[in-house]
Amino acid sequence: MSELTLTSNWNYPTKIWFGAGRLSDLAAACREIGASRPLIVSDPYFSALSVMTGIRNALAAAGLTADVFDKLQGNPTSRNLEDGIAAFRASGHDSVIAIGGGSALDVGKTVAFMVAQDLPVWEFEDIGDYWRRANTEGIAPIIAIPTTAGTGSEVGRATVITNDATHQKKIIFHPQMMPRIVIADPALTLGLPPDMTARTGMDALAHCLEAYCAPSYHPMADAIAVEGIRLLQKWLPVAVADGRDIEARSHVMAAASMGGTSFQKGLGAIHSLSHPIGSVYGCHHGLTNAVLMPYVLAFNRDAITDKIGYLAQAMGLGGTDRAGVDRLIDWTLELRRQLKLPHTLKEIGVKPEAFATIAEMSVNDPTAGTNPRPLSVPGSLQILEAAYSGTLPAH
Repeated sequence: MSELTLTSNWNYPTKIWFGAGRLSDLAAACREIGASRPLIVSDPYFSALSVMTGIRNALAAAGLTADVFDKLQGNPTSRNLEDGIAAFRASGHDSVIAIGGGSALDVGKTVAFMVAQDLPVWEFEDIGDYWRRANTEGIAPIIAIPTTAGTGSEVGRATVITNDATHQKKIIFHPQMMPRIVIADPALTLGLPPDMTARTGMDALAHCLEAYCAPSYHPMADAIAVEGIRLLQKWLPVAVADGRDIEARSHVMAAASMGGTSFQKGLGAIHSLSHPIGSVYGCHHGLTNAVLMPYVLAFNRDAITDKIGYLAQAMGLGGTDRAGVDRLIDWTLELRRQLKLPHTLKEIGVKPEAFATIAEMSVNDPTAGTNPRPLSVPGSLQILEAAYSGTLPAH
């Protein structure tokens, strides 16, 4: 490896208060970041639960005034964002508590960022140094509380918002979108159904796996990604089989944050294809990642052989070089079967007539640039066609 390729810039995330029952520390977290009138950004499902009433009561008892904004959807849109900004400004809030799955975390973080901006949100897409366009005065501090274990958005400086006008998912980035404090309470995931536990867990796995395979030099991210994969290998099936197992829930939640930490190194074709599929069809992001995973590994095989050989050994799969990649692909296929997740894009409603549009969008997605093998429209079409038919190259 040349000296040039050993040059990089690294950042690592924020303060994390981890453990079952840590939600009780929310008022203390608000005091620590100087929040007195937070806007709670959540989703309609979570905001209707009794735990939300408990949160508001606990904050009120601590002398904090909090309103709830929950007008958002899975694969959140620019309209959801605009409504959230309006809610923040209308009541004079000074901070954001983002609580929920990846959609709520992304909207909450972006609201906190955009209340200080005059430019449209698309001016801060994760391209080059677009983030330097931002006004940093007035960006609201954020507390992030994940209720699923998948996206890792709680430890990220970026969000994904769908443009209502173009139906394209855009990655929005700024360093100050990093939450000041994360409350990672695995008890909040105990009620998550098995299917959603599986989908979000596969999202975390995709983050760790693609980060590890990304060609840039970041040994710290590599190490975190490998451990995240190992935790998911052992504990995700347990969490799906027994959703009340707090030990399994804890390890899976930690692995999700590890995925969000490691993918600052980069992602790849799983995500660059999953983003436009989500935009066009509204598919659950983690589910789409799970379907695409083995087909992208096969597409990238020759570019990841050396790295995957080591990973396969760390996972106890055995094999080096090409055999390691083959065994990892076999493991992902078996994991999906065990978790009762579909094998093909056809099974989740993706149709061949959309392939050309999806492929074109995929090569323009920011995550395409760190795929181990250069991604082109023909390459994306190759992956889509294999994932639709369920055909993997012989290995």
